[in-house]
Amino acid sequence: MTPFVLLVVAKAPVPGLAKTRLCPPATPAQSAEIAAAALLDTLDAVCAVPGAAPVVAMTGDLGAATRAAEIGLALRRATVIPQRGWDFGARLANAHADVAAVHAGLPVLQIGMDTPQVTPESLAAAIAPIRHGGRDSVLGPAADGGWWALGLADPRHAQVLAGVPMSRDDTGERTLRALGECGLRPAKAAMLSDVDTMADARAVAAACPAGRFARAVAAVDGRAVA
Repeated sequence: MTPFVLLVVAKAPVPGLAKTRLCPPATPAQSAEIAAAALLDTLDAVCAVPGAAPVVAMTGDLGAATRAAEIGLALRRATVIPQRGWDFGARLANAHADVAAVHAGLPVLQIGMDTPQVTPESLAAAIAPIRHGGRDSVLGPAADGGWWALGLADPRHAQVLAGVPMSRDDTGERTLRALGECGLRPAKAAMLSDVDTMADARAVAAACPAGRFARAVAAVDGRAVA
């Protein structure tokens, strides 16, 4: 079975800087708790995928983050690299380039920390067209018009992301076009909802009710989750 890199692009969940669109109804502290829970649940899933080498491209002050000690322990299971670049598209492209320099020749599946409902099985399924189907790329669309996962047989092709506007309702379409323009023919992974608003957070929590994320979201509404 071909090994691959599972790249998580993450931001330290610092109160006042993390998930600010959840406020209100969440407080800055609650928003950071939700972001920390999302990252921890995501890392649990990533680190349980057979054949995956976990890499986390991190930005922000982890020392000031919510659940800093717990996140630090979780990150010991992965290779951590700093994000670099002038905007998000450039940081994504550079993260792929840095991974390619360390894990030469391995395909990469890149995700963020906004889809804590992922499981080891869903992540393995997302990269399967590359690992087992001979495809050169995979794009997992997000319900808001963006994308939640990008798989590349050759991560150097991620340089096209530097020219794609991110965080727009047509980012997914623009990314597909950019990949096609460099000769790739992406397979399509399952569509997921990511977390931008409190409505998103509640919907995603319902899809993964047993995790830290669901408990953090329930706390905003004054509910307890077993």
